[in-house]
Amino acid sequence: MSVSGMRRRTALGLAALTAAALSAVAATPTQAHPVGPKPVDVKLLALNDFHGNLEPPSGSSGTIAGQTAGGAEYLATYLKQLRQESRKHKNTITVAAGDLIGASPLLSAAFHDEPTIEALSLAGLDYASVGNHEFDEGPAELLRIQNGGCHPVDGCADGTPYRGAGFQYLSANAFKTSTGKPLLPPYAIHKVDGVKIGFIGMTLEGTPDIVSREGTAGLTFADEALTANRYAAELRRRGVQTIVVLLHEGGNQAGSGGINDCVDFSGPVVDIAKRMDRSIDVVVSGHTHQAYNCEVNGKLVTSASSFGRLVTDIDLKIDRRSGDVLTMKAENVVVTRDVAKDRAQTELITRYKEVLGPIAGQVVGTTSGPLTRAQETLYGTTLGESTMGNVIADAQLAATDTEQNAVAAFMNPGGVRADIDAGQVTYEEAFTVQPFANNLTTLDLTGAQLYCMLEQQFVVGRTLYPSASVRYVVDVNGTTAPAADPCAGTRVVRGSLTIGGTAVDTATTYRITVNSFLAGGGDGFSVLPQGTNAVTGMIDLDALIAYLKASSPIAAPALDRIRTTAEVS
Repeated sequence: MSVSGMRRRTALGLAALTAAALSAVAATPTQAHPVGPKPVDVKLLALNDFHGNLEPPSGSSGTIAGQTAGGAEYLATYLKQLRQESRKHKNTITVAAGDLIGASPLLSAAFHDEPTIEALSLAGLDYASVGNHEFDEGPAELLRIQNGGCHPVDGCADGTPYRGAGFQYLSANAFKTSTGKPLLPPYAIHKVDGVKIGFIGMTLEGTPDIVSREGTAGLTFADEALTANRYAAELRRRGVQTIVVLLHEGGNQAGSGGINDCVDFSGPVVDIAKRMDRSIDVVVSGHTHQAYNCEVNGKLVTSASSFGRLVTDIDLKIDRRSGDVLTMKAENVVVTRDVAKDRAQTELITRYKEVLGPIAGQVVGTTSGPLTRAQETLYGTTLGESTMGNVIADAQLAATDTEQNAVAAFMNPGGVRADIDAGQVTYEEAFTVQPFANNLTTLDLTGAQLYCMLEQQFVVGRTLYPSASVRYVVDVNGTTAPAADPCAGTRVVRGSLTIGGTAVDTATTYRITVNSFLAGGGDGFSVLPQGTNAVTGMIDLDALIAYLKASSPIAAPALDRIRTTAEVS
């Protein structure tokens, strides 16, 4: 079946042009299509948030729009087929909006994501923006990923030289603090049939808040819209009128929206697109792992969800003389698994699986039921607990209660990357759940600081998963504190916080375990770096595996550690 067999497109044509542009278009059919050179047809194929998913993701992460989807072997096939649909194969440009690597399954992460870069290079990727996860191992490692060379510690793990990316990473708003210069090229100019297309790469400005301090050391991140406008002006001075921003920041639509809809669209990308210069035509976005196909401020704004389950097929018609976009339309296409596998991708995956060896399939524990990262609905939002998150918090407490005298542990939701199905749990599955290799950190916090930390959850919009030793009550009518003073909130009922069944005293000190990302203030929890007597412990994955081995079969814990005043009453 052709990839385009079941398509529906969202189009931005002349109706989406500004009034000034419309005034230049003649009213009659003859005038609207004057004799002259035909427009240049350009196809953009876009993806985002691949996260090293070379093999098809499992569970809910491997489905979209009611279909099983994803996997590099199928993604490469779809990209080839979509290119072949283009009237001129050379007029197709393949792009990505960041987080191609990082938070990856074991098959890619065990080799510092070199397999993913090789796979996407084989698949024909041309340009990619830098996502926050590209900084997981720091700027020097990102430059190695781009340029090649063996890992400075692990060497060339598969025994062959790593040649670097066959595509160009672009990063316009990540600057070296010492020099003020971009870490990577801010943009690229691609010529197609005599017209120039500019691609600007952009990382979300808040990257330092969601990456470890080491990951962004020596870098400064600038405002996305202001930076895009700056380089758009530079591109125009170089004769570029068609401009595409590859932005690793995104939005969300209402749950009723399909993969090609834009229902009640909201999120950071909306404000960014509204502040972008009118000369910017397309914004390929990401980060939120959502699928949408929108128009914002006269611009096409798209996202292809995550894990290679979708490809965004964007068609542009560009005036050959002026270089301006005449029409643009996009469609998110599901990467189904009913097409032939790409042979080169299969060979690559097989080679790395052989090098990885039997460790991936080693059974480390069992579960009596599935453990999911889906958060329960609490106080009207999906910001409650999750069974997978609670188990991780329990594992971290078990790893530090005796050795470090910890009495409670808290886990950040963004660090929980996958579900675990019922039955045997392999090392690879456990790794996929916790791929970041954060160290556990046990530190002292006063009871007052604990309350402040819990209030800060409502400021940053992230609920920490508590260990089984913790209980507290949320006031559904409480006040969220201002960001400048998170301790001033009244969402957590004072006196309701207990550890080990005993009410927390604001003046007493408690030993608390978190991961090193949180301990450094990650996710905006600025109270945690104020903790004292910090001791670094084992890797978080090792703690989870030790817990699985010691406590199997693991049952899904009850989601009753955080309750609301409505439940209590």
